[in-house]
This record gives sequence, C-alpha cells and structure tokens, in this order.
Amino acid sequence: MAVKQAAVADVIKTGMKKIILFTLILFWVSGVSAEQKPDSIQGYKKRVLENAEVDYLMSLYGQKGDRSAVGGGIGNEELTNITPTIVISLPLNEDDVLTIDVGLSAYTSASSSNINPFSSTGASRGGGDDDDDDDDERQSTAAGSTGSQPTGTPWIASSGASHSDVLTSVHADFSHSSDSRNFIWGSNISFSNEFDYTSFGFGGNITGLFNEKNTEIGLKGTVYLDQWRPIYPTELHEYNLYGSNFLSNGYFSGVDVLNQNGTVSTSYQPSRFTPLGQPGRNSYSASFFFSQILSKRLQAALFFDLVKQDGLLSTPYHRMYFADKSNFYIGQAADIPIYTTPQNTGVFQLADDIERLPSSRFKIPVGARVNLYINDLFVLRTYYRYYFDDWGLKAHTAEIELPVKLSQSFTLAPSYRYYVQNRVDYFAPYETHLSTEKYYTSDSDLAAFKSNQFSLSVNYTDIFTGFKLYRFGLKNASLKFSHYARNDGLKANIISFGVKFVFE
Repeated sequence: MAVKQAAVADVIKTGMKKIILFTLILFWVSGVSAEQKPDSIQGYKKRVLENAEVDYLMSLYGQKGDRSAVGGGIGNEELTNITPTIVISLPLNEDDVLTIDVGLSAYTSASSSNINPFSSTGASRGGGDDDDDDDDERQSTAAGSTGSQPTGTPWIASSGASHSDVLTSVHADFSHSSDSRNFIWGSNISFSNEFDYTSFGFGGNITGLFNEKNTEIGLKGTVYLDQWRPIYPTELHEYNLYGSNFLSNGYFSGVDVLNQNGTVSTSYQPSRFTPLGQPGRNSYSASFFFSQILSKRLQAALFFDLVKQDGLLSTPYHRMYFADKSNFYIGQAADIPIYTTPQNTGVFQLADDIERLPSSRFKIPVGARVNLYINDLFVLRTYYRYYFDDWGLKAHTAEIELPVKLSQSFTLAPSYRYYVQNRVDYFAPYETHLSTEKYYTSDSDLAAFKSNQFSLSVNYTDIFTGFKLYRFGLKNASLKFSHYARNDGLKANIISFGVKFVFE
C-alpha cells in the first residue's frame, strides 16, 4: 500500500510541476500581449476581465462505508481522494476571455482494490495488474503454478493495481461579450483520462441580460463522448479468457474453490457472464437558466436540465450475486459463515455476473435559488432541486447557507444540505437478485437513502490585493470543511482550500 501511495504522490508532484510551468508560460505570454496591445485611448472600453487571474484549488476527501459495489453490495468502501487544480483566466482583449482548468484527482480505494482481491497472496500471486492484456495472462499463468492457496475478503483492501489511480483532466472555455455586455456566448472543450475510462467533451452557451441587467437568461449545451476499457473481476476475467476450463488455467491453476459448506468443488461456472467488448458512453445535456433581481435585497433563479445518456451505463467491475445460484468462494472455509461481517478476514465470494443496466437513461433535474440580503451582516442563500429519471429514481435536495460578514475582509459561512432519494427500478441488495432478471445492480448509490451534510467555510477577500507574490496579487482565499453522512452508514469528510491571484 505504501508503494502505491508513493507512486500516486510522485505522479501528483510531476503533474503539478507541469501545471505550474504551463501557468508561468501562459502568464508570460499574457503579460507580453498586454504590454503590446494597450487599450485604445480614443475608444476606451472597459475589459470584461481587467487582468489575468489564477486560482489554485485543493480538496481532500475521505470516506468510510460497508456497502461496496465491487463486493456485490457488501464490503469496505474506505476511500481517500486528493484533487489539486489550477484554473487560469486570461483576457485576450476587451471582450474575450480564455479560461483553462487543469487538474488531477488521485485516489486510493479499498473497494476498487478488490477487483482483484487475491493480488498479494492469492490467485494472481503478486503478478500483473487487472487489465485485459497479454502481459497479464503470461504473468498470471506463471504465478499460478506455485500451488499456494489464496485468501481475500471484501472487508480488507487488496494491494491490486486498481487500489489507486490518478485521473487527469483539462478543460478550456472561451467566452465573448458584446459591446453592451448584455449578450455573452461561449464554447468549451474538455478531456479526462484514468485507468479504465477516457472522456472527451465539448459544448457551447449563450447568456442574455435584460431590463438594465436585472434579468438574466442562459442556455447551455454539452456533449461527452466517452470510452470504457472494461476491467472485470478476476474470476470473470479468467472465465472469459479460458472458458469452462478456467479453473485449471491461469490465475486459478492449483487453487481450491470452495462451496457453501467449505468443501472443495469444481462446479463454479459463471455462465451468466458475457464480456462487453470496448463500449462507449455518450451524454448529451441541455440546460436553461433564468435569474431575476426582484428588489434591492432579493434575487431568485430557476433552472432545469435535460440529460440523455446512451451506451454502457453500468460499471464492468461491479460484482453481482444471485439468490438462485450456488455460492462459491476462495479462501478459508472457517470464514464462510461470517462472510457478510467485518470479522471475515480470509474468504472472498466468486461473482455470478457483473452489474447490468439499460443502455439509455433520461434525466431531468429542476431547481431554484433564492438569495436574500438581510443586512450588512447577514445574507441568506437557499437552494432546492428535484430530480427524476426513467430508471425510476426520484430525489430532493435542499440547502441553506447563512454567510456572516465579520469584517471587510472576512466572511464566515455555515451551511446545511439535505438529500433524499428512492431506489432505481433495478436495485436490490446483496444476493437478492435472480439470474432470470434482465437488469440488476447492488450499487448502494442507486438504493434508497437519506443524507445530511454540514459545512463551515471561511472566506478572505483582499480588496486592494495588498499581498503580493512577485507580480501576483492575492484577491481572495477560502477554507471549507464539510461532514457528510448517509443513513446507510456511509460517512465522509471533505476539506477544500482555494486561493485566487491577480496577475498585475
């Protein structure tokens, strides 16, 4: 685990060095451009963005839970995630702004580590990673000849290759404002990549301001063209590779498979499983936004989205266990009776299939915001959203925030968020689905649950950018802590930090 975390840390350091170098080059180009192209004295027009700005954002997320989707609805969900991000906003001229967002998301996950739960002492014998490639096949076949018996458990993280990974993302946004500043149009493009998934997106937006800028209407459209590189649980990967004789080959050569009674058996055949190939996932969204200043103290906004998804909408490494199929295990027979409890430290149940969900989904979120200026000390911000889709999911989100202005520079903002949803039509808990069903999932994110989130943030604003770092003046800084809890036992803490500098 320490080696994995060190590798992730090295990737973050290398990535951040590249991001910082890229930032410095952009600001140098921006500075030269600004010096060569000053505002016209005769026809001066205020710029949309006076100076280049850079935001450095960082969040640290940690969660604990016991309903791992990789374990078919049970198992350790402990996860940590760190996300350093740099956002650069460059004024190209008086009317145009280019914003570039470059970020990393590095995680370690007990749940996804158990795509291959036998990696350290088990079937893969410390061999290859979880990818479907020829090198893995050769490594695992050689490792399988040792004859040692593997162990695994959904309650303890494995040291498999999928235990940790780094997602890299780049997003660029261009916006143009009319001379009156009452009409804005923009376009964007994005790219992200991680070990089993690549996403490419693009879109555009228009915004109109009316009624002396008291009314704002916006439209936005986005398309994401994504590609899976399917990774399957170890036992299904080997079944796909060797067919019905897989227990005598590859990872499972010389490995004892146990039935429910703890007796060695050769009857395990996950015949319900079929591979997915190289599937894609496409998402199309259209968003509408309306905002109105109702008085000097009151502002309200309405919004709704239309989202259509097509392609592989399930996750290839989420295991499924059927109530009408016999159970088979690898590991210590003594732990089979306590399999569903954290006291199980030595046995892992072999999958009957992977999660299967429809190849299309239509989502509609509708919401509103109302902000009320109470006095110089308090501002009340409220938010509500209703969500429904054609998988049968319905959800409500309500949030309230009360920023308190402590001084000209400091604001303290406590907030509370409540969320509730029902289950999708295709969800059932661990080992409840039947093999005769067409669609099935035991992912707790698609189950019925309620959640509460309490947050507290501190914001600092330097109006005159008095603090300088070379040619960068500090504009603002923020620190936020959030505690999230679901009634199914999942808990998480999030710490977020951000600073914004103006290039002068």
